[in-house]
Amino acid sequence: MTHYEELQNKLNSAPKTWLITGVAGFIGSNLLEQLLKLNQTVVGLDNFATGHPHNLEEVKAQISHAQWQRFSFIEGDIRNLKDCQQACEGVNYILHQAALGSVPRSINDPITTDGTNIGGFLNMLVAARDAGVASFTYAASSSTYGDHPALPKVEENIGKPLSPYAVTKYVNELYADVFAKTYGFNTIGLRYFNVFGKRQDPNGAYAAVIPKWTASLIQGEEVFINGDGTTSRDFCFIENAVQANLLAATADDAARNQVYNVAVGDRTSLNELFDTISEHLNRNGVSYSKQPVYRDFRPGDVKHSQADVSKAKELLRYEPEFNISEGIEKAMPWYIEFLS
Repeated sequence: MTHYEELQNKLNSAPKTWLITGVAGFIGSNLLEQLLKLNQTVVGLDNFATGHPHNLEEVKAQISHAQWQRFSFIEGDIRNLKDCQQACEGVNYILHQAALGSVPRSINDPITTDGTNIGGFLNMLVAARDAGVASFTYAASSSTYGDHPALPKVEENIGKPLSPYAVTKYVNELYADVFAKTYGFNTIGLRYFNVFGKRQDPNGAYAAVIPKWTASLIQGEEVFINGDGTTSRDFCFIENAVQANLLAATADDAARNQVYNVAVGDRTSLNELFDTISEHLNRNGVSYSKQPVYRDFRPGDVKHSQADVSKAKELLRYEPEFNISEGIEKAMPWYIEFLS
């Protein structure tokens, strides 16, 4: 039995109260589903800026009525300190996922990205500290590595940020470190690498590549690749990220006040990604014959990204269960049902 399996059994037998910010979003709703399946009590906070009510409805459909009764929702904004304070009342563990993602969005509107990702993060830190929560786990980002050229990415070696979004996520880490040194309030940051899976929004200008391409292929539309297709990423299936959050929230003191890469430790080029999605769609009866359309490389993006996950494996006992092909295979029925 893995450490993660042992943890799930432990939580099931001794439920706790969790707060998920950004609960109606992609990662937040997947965390909600897993925690409710483990019979935890969950408080959710969201302002629906990027999350969706239908994500919560979909979670409700996946679990029992009794489990759903353990969930309470607050429609609020992390930029409002009072909303944060209300959400933190009586909570054991916090999983802070609320943020404005997307490098292009931050380039187009750095002020709103800053207000949410830095101001909102600080509000949550203050509210969590004052509420005396047992642990605070937050969504950090691989964008923090910036222009540092080395691969794989190791937590201690970062470069200069390449976008306003990257600046905000780095500031989160700086604030978390200051709160540990100044107030003794320790946190754990999880540097996500291109997380994908069910309930990831395929629509809009800032949609992530896997759901956007999958929707386009299903609907017979053109797929656009920024650059020549050799750009590579360490794509991380959502269930790996959920595992990392639960392990981080319940980690011992020696693992706290740290940041960890959350990924698989592999690289997939955009050309390979296109072929993989096409292959798995074809296995599910959806054929696509068009070739991708190549266009200019996108400003603010890094050329290659790959994580070293040895630190998370050692201190959190994280063991990613799904590589990119396995993750896409598991998510494909959902993609076909909801993106058609």
